[in-house]
Amino acid sequence: MEAQMTTLSAGILLFLIMDPLGNIPFFLSLLKHVPPKRRRVVMIRELLIALGVLLGFLIGGQHILKVLQLKQESISIAGGIVLFLIGIRMVFPPPEGGIFGKPGEGEPFIVPMAIPGVAGPSAMAALLLLTNTSPGRTADWAIALLLAWLATSVILLSSTYLFRWLGESVLTALERVMGMLLIALSVQMFMGGVAAFLHMQI
Repeated sequence: MEAQMTTLSAGILLFLIMDPLGNIPFFLSLLKHVPPKRRRVVMIRELLIALGVLLGFLIGGQHILKVLQLKQESISIAGGIVLFLIGIRMVFPPPEGGIFGKPGEGEPFIVPMAIPGVAGPSAMAALLLLTNTSPGRTADWAIALLLAWLATSVILLSSTYLFRWLGESVLTALERVMGMLLIALSVQMFMGGVAAFLHMQI
């Protein structure tokens, strides 16, 4: 991930990582045991929790890296691997359905809807990398995160209508396209980390 990454491109990256289209069937299955009047309230609550967690990682990212003594190259390589695995699961979903496995019963709270449904490890790794690459642009990354979160929230809050309108097959196709884009971005991130590491050794 380059230091020249724009706010818009960072927002698109975070949006792809959050994978709202792919999460629609998963979220609907999580909410099927929740009373209809409670579903929107639960979803808004979980989305706000996810935003709070991601903002925490964005603001405290540099401190986390300092405490763990992790270098930018390590985060780039690790982030690329995590994104690649998420992208692979988006393109080739497991048989139990959804990239996060089989949902449980009852009203979801934090896990698995907020974490890792929206605020997953790949989104956290991307935010850590953004703050470490360009620490002076925290405001830009916050705007990118808010844009991605807003787009994700609109899609997920409209999940019932989108599922009826598009159908599962179209949503699956769109998720796989997003997965392919995420795989390409993950390879670029991984190669950038490897190139930076090799440059340090010369």
